[in-house]
Amino acid sequence: MTATKWQFLAAKALNGERLTLEEGLSVLEADNDEVLLIMNAAFTVRRHFYGKKVKLNMIINAKSGLCPEDCGYCSQSIVSTAPVPKYTMLDKETLLAGAREAMARKAGTYCIVAAGKGPTDKELNQVVDAVIEIRETMPLKICACLGILKDEQAKRLAEAGVHRYNHNLNTSKANYPSITTTHTYDQRVETVEKVKMHGMSPCSGLIIGMGETHQEIVEMAFALRELDADSIPINFLNAIPGTPLEHAGRTPSMKALKVLALFRLVCPSKEIRVAGGREVNLRTLQPLSLYAANSLFVGDYLTTAGQEVSADHQIIEDLGFEIELNAL
Repeated sequence: MTATKWQFLAAKALNGERLTLEEGLSVLEADNDEVLLIMNAAFTVRRHFYGKKVKLNMIINAKSGLCPEDCGYCSQSIVSTAPVPKYTMLDKETLLAGAREAMARKAGTYCIVAAGKGPTDKELNQVVDAVIEIRETMPLKICACLGILKDEQAKRLAEAGVHRYNHNLNTSKANYPSITTTHTYDQRVETVEKVKMHGMSPCSGLIIGMGETHQEIVEMAFALRELDADSIPINFLNAIPGTPLEHAGRTPSMKALKVLALFRLVCPSKEIRVAGGREVNLRTLQPLSLYAANSLFVGDYLTTAGQEVSADHQIIEDLGFEIELNAL
């Protein structure tokens, strides 16, 4: 394909038209020699909606290693033998300290994440208490990720001031049974819809590298467009020893860039976040990811280490981009 072809897809995205399955596949299956042209097309769309601004997010692992789910990618699952910290929900003061650290890292969004199928009432109370104080004392946006929610729980989080709720689809509906058996794809979709119903901004993404086909990646992009997720974190599997997917290979860096470009073209106005696994999959090509993505996590992830925050700040500065402070 020529540069004109990729710019045609960018124009289509800017006009609000959805790419066809064939067009989506053409992005993923393009020769690596086309990658810079594809990224330029993605940047045309990214620049239209977000200019050169980059949103920063920080995760706190609020409850670790005690999850009854059997997700094959996760070191905290019941089937994992990975040596991860195990603790119950962090207390209010620790969650507040995390929020202050997010401010120090110039993150606009603070993500409170807890392993588990869904929160108990006690756990929810602890999160709600912390959220109320954070909202009163710091100019942070708050994202919660606590698993499957009941209606009353979603209502309480929204009333406490949670801006955004994350519940990733993770993989395609067809691939779901090979990744987990303790919940379904449809349950994930239902939770995202419940979040929207209660007025929180929906955040939902995926993990690339779990045996999905190119067609399934395009279908996931279409599903998240249909779900109208405001924020789409794109994770690349970081295969952890002790998990069922420990032997899965890394996603090639050039393919990772094509995936990010695809999601920008399919979901043009949405926050596309290059998320977990970027350091080990994109490696030295991390800066190029921001020509499609407009958001990233700074610091460590749930049980794996990220790179130095100063390195992320340096990437943004060297690109001539700027951090969007206090951005949702």
